[in-house]
Amino acid sequence: MQRYLLWAALALVGYSLFTPLAKLATENAPSTVVALVANSMLALSALAVVVATGEQPTRYLTGDTLYYVLGAGVFLTIGILAYYQALSLGPASTVIPIFGMFIVGSSVLSFLFLGDEFTARKGAGILLAGVAVYLTVTG
Repeated sequence: MQRYLLWAALALVGYSLFTPLAKLATENAPSTVVALVANSMLALSALAVVVATGEQPTRYLTGDTLYYVLGAGVFLTIGILAYYQALSLGPASTVIPIFGMFIVGSSVLSFLFLGDEFTARKGAGILLAGVAVYLTVTG
């Protein structure tokens, strides 16, 4: 099995458990407080991995890479803060599928700008994902 599939499966498990816990947390605390604590844990964990592996982040933060990292950070911040706020205000069973449409958006952008291969099968999967979200949200 390709290693990236194992990491993707671990990410699936992590996000699957994260969302219900974040929803429960936002019922008793402001979404910004939940975001601060949860994402501070992420930042500290990433820092620990960088230190443990001996990576030198400043070595990579030049030229286009710096702009990509900063842009990713800006949009991740917007997306995550909005996600926590949506979870605090609405039913998780509606918020999660809408948020999950980032998969469709990211896939389309990957085809258009990253040179990922587009096939009819992938297109059908993206279309069906959109239909699934529509049925979930309106059902």
